[in-house]
Amino acid sequence: MRILSLTLANYRNYARAELRPCAGVTVLAGDNAQGKTNLLEAVYLCCTGRSHRTRQDRELIRWGEEFCRVAVEAERRDGTHAVEIAIPAAGRRRIRVNGSEIGRSGELMGHVTGVLFSPEDLRLIKDGPAERRRFLDIALSQIRPSYYYALQRYARALRQRNEILRAGRLETLEAWDEQLARAGSEIMAARAAYIERLNAAAARTHEDIACARETLSIAYAPNVENGDLLEALRRSRDADVRRMTTGAGAHRDDVRLCVDGRELRLFGSQGQQRTAALSVRLAELDVVKEESGEAPVLLLDDVMSELDPERRRRLLARLDGVQTIVTCTDIADIAGARAGLVLRVENAALTQA
Repeated sequence: MRILSLTLANYRNYARAELRPCAGVTVLAGDNAQGKTNLLEAVYLCCTGRSHRTRQDRELIRWGEEFCRVAVEAERRDGTHAVEIAIPAAGRRRIRVNGSEIGRSGELMGHVTGVLFSPEDLRLIKDGPAERRRFLDIALSQIRPSYYYALQRYARALRQRNEILRAGRLETLEAWDEQLARAGSEIMAARAAYIERLNAAAARTHEDIACARETLSIAYAPNVENGDLLEALRRSRDADVRRMTTGAGAHRDDVRLCVDGRELRLFGSQGQQRTAALSVRLAELDVVKEESGEAPVLLLDDVMSELDPERRRRLLARLDGVQTIVTCTDIADIAGARAGLVLRVENAALTQA
């Protein structure tokens, strides 16, 4: 897959902008707070339907404006795919795919695929289970829209079940248990299979980037060990009634990331955590490529300055054949990369460097 163009209107600090990245490595260089990350965020928004930095659409709209618009045109093996997202200051967003407005957000998935590594990715290691579930859900939704719809069904059933528990209307609980179990079992099976593939790819990637000094492992930690969610819901029913919330299910899953058998969240250094997070993202890219037959666009936000020269060199060596958009403050940070296009970003303006 290759992104042909990105166009922005009233997005963050941009009044208008157009980016036409090259097929290889495109470098966006400039000081902080000039708009480099905003461009990557806009691409990611068209891939996943969400920002990696905020859940508030209003924050994406340029100050003083009433709407913003982001559009990406991408070339895939089956032709050109166009995604356009328009966000008003009041009202719901509108998404068009190949010129037609879509009614369900899941219809966006798979048209433009991307993997983003940003400073926020350390949260994947440091934060609680919710952040790791979010990572899984976004990654899987891009390659399997059916997973996205299972998440929606699960969320609706979970919300309804919790309302029933709070209201004490237990006569309908069994029916909602069955709905929750059906969607949850689909989610957990997909997560287990994905983590197995991700673990193998991440171990190889980490061995390379970490110069074979450490071994990274990723393991799925499901909330329901034997996979029988319906039985787990029945067993926990009395406790759920007392707590008035659902204690068993996919919404309590976790992922364990370890280096040399020690959990990174508890025992990893800052450098180990950053290298592991990068390895996970590169492994995600490999799995998407295996699944779809095409590499997604790789978005690297200010990652080079955080790596030592050897790890930087090894990362750059992995970019061949993958369309990459990378941001940096110092052009020396990407020395060694065969950049096809270098742009200077200053005050939300793009100029050839």
